[in-house]
Amino acid sequence: MFIFSWVYWLFVIAYGITVISIVGVIVSENRNPLKSLAWITVLLLFPIGGLILYIFFGRSIKNTHMISRRNKKKLRQRQTLVDSRIPDDFSPEMRQMIELGRSLSGAMFFPDNEVEVYHHGADKFDALLLDIARAKEYIHLQYYIIEDDIIGHRLRDALVERSRAGVTVRVIYDDFGCWGVKRRFYEEMRAEGIDIHPFFKVAFPPFATRINWRNHRKLAVIDGRIGYLGGMNVADRYIDGGKNFRSWRDTHMRITGPAVAAIQYSFAVDWSFMGQPLLQNHVDLSIPPLHGETAGIQMLRCGPTNEWSDISLCMLKAIGSAKKRVYIQTPYFLPPEAMLNALQAAALARVDVRVMMPLKSDSVTLTYASYSYIMECLRAGIKIYLFEAGMLHSKTMIIDDRISAIGSANIDFRSFEHNFEDTMFVYSYEVNADLRRQFMEDQQGCLRVRPSQWRRRPIMQKAGESILRLLSPVL
Repeated sequence: MFIFSWVYWLFVIAYGITVISIVGVIVSENRNPLKSLAWITVLLLFPIGGLILYIFFGRSIKNTHMISRRNKKKLRQRQTLVDSRIPDDFSPEMRQMIELGRSLSGAMFFPDNEVEVYHHGADKFDALLLDIARAKEYIHLQYYIIEDDIIGHRLRDALVERSRAGVTVRVIYDDFGCWGVKRRFYEEMRAEGIDIHPFFKVAFPPFATRINWRNHRKLAVIDGRIGYLGGMNVADRYIDGGKNFRSWRDTHMRITGPAVAAIQYSFAVDWSFMGQPLLQNHVDLSIPPLHGETAGIQMLRCGPTNEWSDISLCMLKAIGSAKKRVYIQTPYFLPPEAMLNALQAAALARVDVRVMMPLKSDSVTLTYASYSYIMECLRAGIKIYLFEAGMLHSKTMIIDDRISAIGSANIDFRSFEHNFEDTMFVYSYEVNADLRRQFMEDQQGCLRVRPSQWRRRPIMQKAGESILRLLSPVL
C-alpha cells in the first residue's frame, strides 16, 4: 500500500512538472494570446487528454524552409520573364494588396489570364478529365482527398491511360486526408508508372509530429498551359452530395495564361519538400487567345512553415479596402479576432457585409463552433445566411466589383495557421460578377439569421457553442 502511494505521488508530481513545463513553452513562444490561452485552458481542464492533444496538435514548425533559397530562385527564374506590371486602371487599394502579397512571400502578379469558374463538381470534373485526356507532356495533381469511388476511379483510369501513352504523371495526396482509403488504390496507380506520393505520411514514430499539418491544397497543372485551383477534392460527394447532403456547392477555377506558373510553382515546392527531385518542367507564359475580359491574378500560399499568415493578411487588407460589399462563403466560420474585427468595422462603416455558411456542415463540432461567432456579427450589422439546400463547401470572398478570392482556405484558424493552403486573388469584373450572381442564387436557398430569433435558440446549444468557442484556435 505504501509503495502504491509513493508511486502515485511520484506520477502526480512528474505529470504536474510536465504540464507546467509545457505551459512555460507555450507562453515563451509568444504566439497569438488567444491560441496560447486556448492550449493552457485545454491542459488545465483536461490534464491527460490535453497533454496528448498538445503533443499531436500543439507543436510549431514556423520558419521551417520548405525549399532552399537556391532552388526557390531556380523555380521562379522563368516567372521573371512575365511582364508583371500592375495595370494603370487598378485602384490604389488594389495596388497595395498586390504589393502586400509581394512583400509577404514574393508572390508575383500575373496579368492577362482567362478564368473559368465552376460552381458544381460535375462541370469541374468533366473539364478536368477532358484536359487530362489531351495532355501531351505532363500532368501534376495535388488533392487533400482522392477517394476510391466512382470519380476517383475515373480520374485514376484517365491518368493511367496518359501514363501508358508516355505522359509524365505526378500526384500528391494528403496522407491524413486519405486515411480511410485503401493503399491498394494508390499502389495500382504507382504500378502503372504514375509517380504518386503521400504528403507528410502519418506513421510511427513521426506520427505525433505530422498529424496536425495537413496539405489542404487542391490543384492541377496540365502541360504547363492549364491550371486548376479551388475547393473541390476528388470524391463523389462533391458531385452528388453523398449520403448526408442533398447537394454539394463548391467553387473551383480553370486558368489559362501566365498565372499557371504560380500553380506549378506551388506544386514544385511541395514536391521538393517531400524529398523528391526539383521540378523544372516547361510552363507556357504566353498570353492565350482571350474570349472575354482578362483577369489579373496573384496566388498566395500559406502554411505552418510560413513566417506570416499570408492569405489571412491579404484577406484583411481586402476587407479593409472595401467600399461597397464584402461577401464571404465558407464551410466553417471561426475567424481570428483581427478578421472578425475587420468584418465588424466594415459593416459598421455601412459596407454590405454578408457571410454564408452551411446550416449543417460535414463536421458537427465545427458547425457549432462557427455558430458561436454569429451574435457578434449580427450586433455589428453583418448579415448571416445559413445554407439549407445542401453542403456549402465554397471558399470565396467577393470585394466590391473587381476583387475576388477563390481557393482552398476556410475562414478559420486551421486554414490560416496549420494547413498548407492556396488562394487566388483575382482582379476581374467578370469573375467578380459571376461569383456575385452565384452568391445571390445560393442566398435563395438560405435561412437568414435574425438577432431576435438567434437569441431564442436553446440554452444547451448556447452552452455547447461557448465551450467549443474556447477551443476554436486549436480545432
